[in-house]
Amino acid sequence: MSRRSLKLIDVRPRPGHPSQGQLIAGNMILRCALGKGGITAFKREGDGGTPLTRMRLLYGFKRPDKKVRGTRTLLLKVLRRDDGWCEVSDDRNYNRKVRIPYGASHETMWRKDDLYDICIVMDWNIRPRHRCKGSAIFFHLARPGYTPTEGCIALSRADMNRLLPHLSDQTVIRVLR
Repeated sequence: MSRRSLKLIDVRPRPGHPSQGQLIAGNMILRCALGKGGITAFKREGDGGTPLTRMRLLYGFKRPDKKVRGTRTLLLKVLRRDDGWCEVSDDRNYNRKVRIPYGASHETMWRKDDLYDICIVMDWNIRPRHRCKGSAIFFHLARPGYTPTEGCIALSRADMNRLLPHLSDQTVIRVLR
Protein backbone atom coordinates (compact mmCIF):
# COMPACT_ATOMS: atom_id res chain seq x y z
CA MET A 1 0.00 0.00 0.00
CA SER A 2 1.32 3.49 -0.82
CA ARG A 3 2.01 6.12 1.85
CA ARG A 4 -0.99 8.20 0.72
CA SER A 5 -3.76 8.68 3.24
CA LEU A 6 -6.78 6.48 2.86
CA LYS A 7 -10.00 8.31 2.06
CA LEU A 8 -12.40 5.42 2.64
CA ILE A 9 -12.35 2.26 4.75
CA ASP A 10 -15.21 -0.24 4.56
CA VAL A 11 -16.26 -2.45 7.46
CA ARG A 12 -18.57 -5.41 6.85
CA PRO A 13 -19.77 -8.13 9.22
CA ARG A 14 -17.92 -11.43 9.05
CA PRO A 15 -20.28 -14.13 7.73
CA GLY A 16 -21.70 -16.10 10.65
CA HIS A 17 -20.10 -13.78 13.25
CA PRO A 18 -22.14 -10.56 13.64
CA SER A 19 -19.81 -9.16 16.32
CA GLN A 20 -16.75 -9.57 14.10
CA GLY A 21 -16.00 -7.93 10.81
CA GLN A 22 -13.73 -7.44 7.87
CA LEU A 23 -12.10 -4.04 7.51
CA ILE A 24 -11.16 -3.26 3.91
CA ALA A 25 -8.53 -0.52 3.61
CA GLY A 26 -7.00 -0.17 0.18
CA ASN A 27 -5.51 -3.58 -0.62
CA MET A 28 -5.61 -4.75 3.01
CA ILE A 29 -8.41 -6.93 4.39
CA LEU A 30 -8.15 -7.06 8.17
CA ARG A 31 -10.15 -8.90 10.81
CA CYS A 32 -11.87 -6.62 13.34
CA ALA A 33 -14.11 -6.79 16.37
CA LEU A 34 -17.50 -5.08 16.31
CA GLY A 35 -20.14 -4.39 18.94
CA LYS A 36 -21.74 -7.27 20.81
CA GLY A 37 -25.05 -6.14 19.28
CA GLY A 38 -23.67 -6.42 15.75
CA ILE A 39 -24.26 -3.61 13.26
CA THR A 40 -27.37 -1.52 13.91
CA ALA A 41 -29.17 1.19 11.94
CA PHE A 42 -30.81 2.49 15.15
CA LYS A 43 -27.93 3.07 17.58
CA ARG A 44 -28.96 3.67 21.22
CA GLU A 45 -26.83 4.22 24.31
CA GLY A 46 -25.88 0.89 25.87
CA ASP A 47 -27.19 -1.37 23.07
CA GLY A 48 -23.72 -2.69 22.21
CA GLY A 49 -24.30 -2.02 18.52
CA THR A 50 -21.85 -0.65 15.99
CA PRO A 51 -23.64 2.09 14.04
CA LEU A 52 -24.49 1.48 10.38
CA THR A 53 -23.15 4.76 9.04
CA ARG A 54 -20.17 6.73 7.73
CA MET A 55 -17.83 8.12 10.42
CA ARG A 56 -14.88 10.41 9.82
CA LEU A 57 -11.79 9.95 11.97
CA LEU A 58 -11.45 13.12 14.06
CA TYR A 59 -8.34 12.64 16.24
CA GLY A 60 -6.90 10.04 18.55
CA PHE A 61 -5.12 9.30 21.79
CA LYS A 62 -2.00 7.25 22.38
CA ARG A 63 -0.43 5.98 25.57
CA PRO A 64 3.00 7.59 26.01
CA ASP A 65 4.38 4.51 27.80
CA LYS A 66 3.50 2.09 24.96
CA LYS A 67 4.97 1.57 21.52
CA VAL A 68 2.48 3.14 19.14
CA ARG A 69 3.23 3.93 15.54
CA GLY A 70 2.54 7.46 14.51
CA THR A 71 0.66 9.06 11.71
CA ARG A 72 1.62 12.28 9.98
CA THR A 73 -1.88 13.44 9.15
CA LEU A 74 -4.09 12.41 12.09
CA LEU A 75 -3.64 14.22 15.39
CA LEU A 76 -2.77 11.76 18.18
CA LYS A 77 -2.92 13.40 21.61
CA VAL A 78 -1.02 12.00 24.55
CA LEU A 79 -3.38 9.97 26.75
CA ARG A 80 -3.27 10.95 30.42
CA ARG A 81 -4.08 8.83 33.44
CA ASP A 82 -6.99 11.09 34.35
CA ASP A 83 -8.67 11.03 30.92
CA GLY A 84 -12.22 9.72 30.79
CA TRP A 85 -15.20 9.83 28.40
CA CYS A 86 -18.69 10.70 29.69
CA GLU A 87 -21.46 8.18 28.84
CA VAL A 88 -24.44 9.68 30.70
CA SER A 89 -27.02 10.99 28.23
CA ASP A 90 -28.34 13.85 30.35
CA ASP A 91 -24.91 15.08 31.51
CA ARG A 92 -23.64 18.32 29.95
CA ASN A 93 -20.45 16.49 28.90
CA TYR A 94 -22.20 13.50 27.32
CA ASN A 95 -19.98 11.91 24.67
CA ARG A 96 -17.05 14.17 25.49
CA LYS A 97 -13.66 13.74 27.10
CA VAL A 98 -13.67 14.49 30.83
CA ARG A 99 -11.10 14.50 33.64
CA ILE A 100 -11.54 11.78 36.24
CA PRO A 101 -12.61 11.43 38.90
CA TYR A 102 -15.87 12.62 37.31
CA GLY A 103 -19.28 12.64 38.98
CA ALA A 104 -21.25 10.96 36.19
CA SER A 105 -20.63 7.48 34.75
CA HIS A 106 -17.69 7.49 32.37
CA GLU A 107 -15.29 5.33 30.42
CA THR A 108 -11.75 5.26 31.86
CA MET A 109 -9.38 5.85 28.96
CA TRP A 110 -6.14 4.68 30.67
CA ARG A 111 -6.90 0.96 30.76
CA LYS A 112 -5.10 -2.06 32.16
CA ASP A 113 -6.22 -4.21 29.21
CA ASP A 114 -4.42 -1.95 26.67
CA LEU A 115 -7.48 -1.49 24.43
CA TYR A 116 -6.99 2.27 24.31
CA ASP A 117 -3.20 2.33 23.86
CA ILE A 118 -4.30 3.75 20.54
CA CYS A 119 -7.84 5.10 20.48
CA ILE A 120 -9.27 7.15 17.62
CA VAL A 121 -12.41 9.23 18.06
CA MET A 122 -14.89 8.87 15.21
CA ASP A 123 -17.57 11.48 14.53
CA TRP A 124 -20.49 9.44 15.84
CA ASN A 125 -22.90 11.66 17.81
CA ILE A 126 -20.26 14.37 18.34
CA ARG A 127 -21.77 17.45 16.59
CA PRO A 128 -24.62 17.72 17.19
CA ARG A 129 -24.89 15.40 20.19
CA HIS A 130 -28.23 13.73 20.78
CA ARG A 131 -29.23 12.15 24.08
CA CYS A 132 -29.25 8.35 24.13
CA LYS A 133 -27.79 8.00 20.59
CA GLY A 134 -24.54 6.41 21.79
CA SER A 135 -21.22 7.57 23.16
CA ALA A 136 -17.57 6.55 23.05
CA ILE A 137 -17.73 4.96 19.58
CA PHE A 138 -14.00 4.58 19.00
CA PHE A 139 -11.57 2.85 16.66
CA HIS A 140 -9.19 1.05 19.04
CA LEU A 141 -7.27 -2.14 19.78
CA ALA A 142 -9.00 -5.52 19.93
CA ARG A 143 -9.01 -8.05 22.72
CA PRO A 144 -7.46 -11.47 22.03
CA GLY A 145 -9.86 -13.54 19.94
CA TYR A 146 -11.62 -10.39 18.68
CA THR A 147 -14.25 -10.60 21.40
CA PRO A 148 -17.08 -8.05 21.01
CA THR A 149 -16.80 -4.37 21.84
CA GLU A 150 -19.53 -2.13 23.25
CA GLY A 151 -20.10 -0.70 19.75
CA CYS A 152 -16.60 0.28 18.65
CA ILE A 153 -14.45 -1.08 15.84
CA ALA A 154 -11.25 -2.77 17.04
CA LEU A 155 -8.12 -4.15 15.34
CA SER A 156 -5.17 -6.18 16.56
CA ARG A 157 -2.15 -4.09 17.59
CA ALA A 158 -0.16 -5.34 14.57
CA ASP A 159 -2.94 -4.43 12.12
CA MET A 160 -3.51 -1.03 13.75
CA ASN A 161 0.22 -0.30 13.46
CA ARG A 162 0.10 -1.25 9.75
CA LEU A 163 -2.91 0.99 9.17
CA LEU A 164 -1.98 4.07 11.26
CA PRO A 165 0.46 5.66 8.75
CA HIS A 166 -2.36 5.71 6.17
CA LEU A 167 -5.00 7.43 8.35
CA SER A 168 -5.88 11.11 8.36
CA ASP A 169 -8.67 13.38 9.58
CA GLN A 170 -10.12 12.95 6.07
CA THR A 171 -10.44 9.16 6.39
CA VAL A 172 -14.02 7.90 6.56
CA ILE A 173 -15.02 4.51 7.92
CA ARG A 174 -18.14 3.23 6.22
CA VAL A 175 -19.94 0.51 8.18
CA LEU A 176 -22.03 -1.69 5.88
CA ARG A 177 -24.25 -4.74 6.28
